[in-house]
Amino acid sequence: MIRTIFRRMLAVISCWFITISYTCAQPTVSLTIDACYQLAERNYPLVKQYALLDKTKEYSLTNASKGYLPQINVGGQASYQSDVTQIPISLPNIDIPLISKDQYKLYGEVSQPLTDLFTVRHQKDLIEANNAVEEQKIEVELYKLRERINQFYFGILLIDAQIAQTEILKRDIRSGIDKNDVAIANGIALKTSSNVLQAELLKANQRTIELKATRKGYADMLSLFVNLPVDENTILEKPYTVSLATEIKRPELKLLETQKKTFDVHHKLIDTKMLPRFNLFFQGGYGRPALNMLNNNFDLYYIGGVRLTWNISSFYTQKQEKQLLHLNQNALEVQKETFLFNTNLALKQQNSEISKLEELIQTDQEIVRLRKNVKLSAQNQLAYGTATTNDYLTYINAEDQAKQNLIVHEIQLLMVQYNFKTTSGN
Repeated sequence: MIRTIFRRMLAVISCWFITISYTCAQPTVSLTIDACYQLAERNYPLVKQYALLDKTKEYSLTNASKGYLPQINVGGQASYQSDVTQIPISLPNIDIPLISKDQYKLYGEVSQPLTDLFTVRHQKDLIEANNAVEEQKIEVELYKLRERINQFYFGILLIDAQIAQTEILKRDIRSGIDKNDVAIANGIALKTSSNVLQAELLKANQRTIELKATRKGYADMLSLFVNLPVDENTILEKPYTVSLATEIKRPELKLLETQKKTFDVHHKLIDTKMLPRFNLFFQGGYGRPALNMLNNNFDLYYIGGVRLTWNISSFYTQKQEKQLLHLNQNALEVQKETFLFNTNLALKQQNSEISKLEELIQTDQEIVRLRKNVKLSAQNQLAYGTATTNDYLTYINAEDQAKQNLIVHEIQLLMVQYNFKTTSGN
């Protein structure tokens, strides 16, 4: 008998150590909402676009820089013409060669742009400006993640608070069961009266199961965004109440300003197209005839100097191109005004919601205080048989509903405040 008892004690102690070891092996992870913002932006697949943009800009700038280098052209021509230049005189003892009507030319030319250096510089500025626009577009998309993080984060906080309140409800039911058992023992309550409380306890257990299942769904979605395991061991810290700044600092505004800079560069490029172009050149070739038109044999030749080209037709479209840029700039201003209007409208609505929730919370707190007093009185009455189990359940359910309303309104207030912060960009 002693051995059997000793073995059972050893088994219990072993199980206890295993439980403690398992509990210690499950580390508690704590997350803040700001950390979730940062992790979501860092792990979102779109962030890989930054590296692609950097490479694209690097290659584009390298190609544009090649405009500073000498330009090399190779050409050739074979032609037949109906007539050639002839000297219409005949001199004794002088043989004047006749130029062939089939002529051939193969040449290579090296030219060094001089005034095109301004165009190359503006092209590089445009590449930088366009790259900045694309990067800011990514910033705008990443910023939108905050709205989704708010939804998941505060959804989990609300469920955690509801689970905690449900545990309080269970504790009150168990307390009622204990009080009712005293009344049954004293013969002032029926034994079947405890069944009502037991059934209500089972309903509370069902609510906990449902809440935990819903929490898991939110946690799984949040886990995908932050790329970290979020489970029942993960504690989401309740954010502090934030100060509400009405100044709008959204990345969309910076995007519009960045797009404006591209128009400034386009203006410079339009003006640059109006300028005459000078370049140094050297051309060498082989053909028939060469530079000496009186020599009908194949020969080498070269020529070098300074070349001027001026595309006068640029004047035809300069005014219209600048007007188009001006219209696009005006369209950006309209987009900015529309964005600010809609954002301010959303902020006003959220501010009204905040004021409403603050008033509701004050009322909820008073209701909870009153319901709690009624419940405590009913507990004492239950032990003395002056209150039925149905009466007691009515009181504790009323208090539970009041506390649930308070919890919902408190979490909703925090969520609206952080939505306000997200909407304003602060």
